Amino acid sequence: MAAILGISAFYHDSAAAIVIDGKIVAAAQEERFTRKKHDFEFPARAIQYCLEEAGLTPEQLDYVGFYEKPLIKFERLLETYLSYAPRGFPSFLKAMPLWLHQKLHLPREMRRGLPGYKKRFVFVEHHESHAASAFFPSPFDDAAVLTVDGVGEWATATLGQGRGNRIEISQQLNFPHSPGLLYSAFTYFCGFKVNSGEYKLMGLAPYGEPKYVDLILDRLIDLKSDGSFRMDMSYFNYCQGLTMTARKFDRLFGGPPRKPETPLSLREMDIAASIQKVTEEIMLRMARHAHELSGSKNLCLAGGVALNCVANGRILREGPYDNVWIQPAAGDAGGALGVAQFIWHQLLGNARTTAAIDSQRGSLLGPKFTDEEVRTYLESIGAKYHYFDSDESLCDFVASLLADEKVVGWVQGRMEFGPRALGGRSILGDARSRQMQSVMNLKIKFRESFRPFAPSVLQNRVQDFFAMRPGEPSPYMLLVAPVHEHKRQDLNGQESGLQGLDRLKICRSEVPAVTHVDYSARVQTVDAERHTRYHQLLTKFEDKTGCPVIINTSFNVRGEPIVCTPADAYRCFLGTNMDVLVLERCVLLKPEQPNAKQIDIEAYLAQFSLD
Repeated sequence: MAAILGISAFYHDSAAAIVIDGKIVAAAQEERFTRKKHDFEFPARAIQYCLEEAGLTPEQLDYVGFYEKPLIKFERLLETYLSYAPRGFPSFLKAMPLWLHQKLHLPREMRRGLPGYKKRFVFVEHHESHAASAFFPSPFDDAAVLTVDGVGEWATATLGQGRGNRIEISQQLNFPHSPGLLYSAFTYFCGFKVNSGEYKLMGLAPYGEPKYVDLILDRLIDLKSDGSFRMDMSYFNYCQGLTMTARKFDRLFGGPPRKPETPLSLREMDIAASIQKVTEEIMLRMARHAHELSGSKNLCLAGGVALNCVANGRILREGPYDNVWIQPAAGDAGGALGVAQFIWHQLLGNARTTAAIDSQRGSLLGPKFTDEEVRTYLESIGAKYHYFDSDESLCDFVASLLADEKVVGWVQGRMEFGPRALGGRSILGDARSRQMQSVMNLKIKFRESFRPFAPSVLQNRVQDFFAMRPGEPSPYMLLVAPVHEHKRQDLNGQESGLQGLDRLKICRSEVPAVTHVDYSARVQTVDAERHTRYHQLLTKFEDKTGCPVIINTSFNVRGEPIVCTPADAYRCFLGTNMDVLVLERCVLLKPEQPNAKQIDIEAYLAQFSLD
C-alpha cells in the first residue's frame, strides 16, 4: 500500500487530500473546519480529517506533496519588486512577513503539522498540480489539458496533453500577463473582493451590454489567435501596489472603482459583460489551440478561471471537443489533490485505468455523519425532529415540502470538495416559484439580489429544459447552458424595455427561479450512481409536480463557509429564515424548534466578514 498526502496552503483556500494506491480517499478545504472563508493557513484540520478517514497516522504516510514550488515563486516576487522598485516597497513589506516566517520554511512547517512523518516532501509546480487534478481523475485515456488561473510560480496558463498515466505541458503564458489577474482586476474595479468576488462579476455580466470589449482589446491586452496575450501594465497596479488597477485604468472607464457595498450602476454591469466576453474569447482561443496541438476530442480544465462556467459552456458548445471534463475543485484547493495524483502516476509510474464515470467520486470526499450521530447531537440540544425509517418516506415528505415552496436545508452523506454544493450540503427550493429567487437571496442567503441560483435536474431530463445533449452529464455544476426556447415565456413591451436590476422582476420561463436574465442556467445534473438519495428526492419532486428541476445553492450565508457538521447546519438553520432542515433521515421544522424565536439573525451574520 502507498499512501500519499497532498497539501495546498498559504495563498487562499488551503486544503488536503489523500490518495491510497491511486484511489482518492478523502479531500477537504480547511475553511470548512475553521469556519474562516478561504482560510489560507496550514490545513491542520483538513489533514487530520484526511488521515482519520484513511485510518492512518502521519508516520504511515509514504509521501507528502506540496502543490507548488515556493522558492521559484519567491524568485518571481523578488524579480517583480526589483523591476518596479522603489514603487513596490509597501507591497513588498506587506508580503514579506508571511514569506520569512512560513513560506520559505515549508518543510519545517509541514513537519510541525505532521508529527512522526520522517520521509521526504515532494514539491510540484503549481500548474502541474492543476493539470494533474484535471486529467488524472477524468474519464479520458487521452485529452488536451488546459490550466488557467491568476499565477503560480511564473505560469498563469498552460497547455498540454494527458495520455495514460502521464501529462506533458508544452506551452505556458507567464506573469504578469494573466487571464485570472485580468478578470480579478475588473472584479476589484467593480467593487467586489479579489479571489472571492469573481463569480459575482460573472453573475452580474448578463445585466449589462458588452460595450467595452473593443476598448479592452485595443488598449488593455494584445490578444493573439492562440489565446495568449500581453497586457499593457501601465493600466494595472498589482505588480507594484496594493490595488489591482491604476489611475490610468480609472480614466479609461470614466471614473474611480466602485466602492464595495454601494449601489451597482449600469457602468459596472456593462464592464462585467465586457470582460466576461473577452475572457470567453481568451478561453475559446486557448482551447482551440490546445486541440490543434493535441488532436484529442477530449479536454480537461483546471485553475481558478476554469470555474467560469459561462466560458466552459461555450467551449463545450462552440469548441472542437466532443467532451469536456473540469476539476470540481478547480482553484488552489484542487492543487492538493493534483499533487498527490501527480506523485502516484507521474513520478512513481503507476498505471491508470479509466471508466465511463470519472474517479472523482462525485467530489463527495469530505466528512459524513451517521443517523446515530445526528440524533445524539439533536437530542443533546433539545431540538425537535421527525425521524424517517426509509429513504422512500423521507424523500416523499421533503418533496412535498419543496412543492409547497418551503426552503429546505439538506445535509446528506459526505461533504463536497470544491466550491459548489452538489446535494451534500445544499439549500433547496422550488424552481417553479416566481418569488423564490428573491426570497432565498434576501431572507436566507442575505446576499446581493442580482445573483442567480443554479438548477439541479434529473440527468435523464436535462435535454428537456436546457440546450444540452440528451442525458449529457454536468454533475459538478460547472457548465452554463441556455434554457430551451420552448420553456421560455414571452416578454411584453414594458418588460422588454427594462434595464439593469429591474430585469429581475421578469418571469422568464417555466423555472423562473433558476433562469438568469439572459436565459442561461448553471446546470447540475443528478444521477442515481453519484447522488443516490438526492436523485430519489428529485424523482419524488417530479412525481408530485411534473418538474424535474429544483434550486440548489450552497448551505451557508454570505461570507460563511459551507456548513460541515450537523451543528454548523443547525446554527445556520436557526440563524436564517429557512423553513426546514434535513440531517440524514432527521427532519426539523422551524416552528417546532423550542429556541427558534430567540435567535438573533444579525448576531449570526456578524460572525462572518462580507465576501
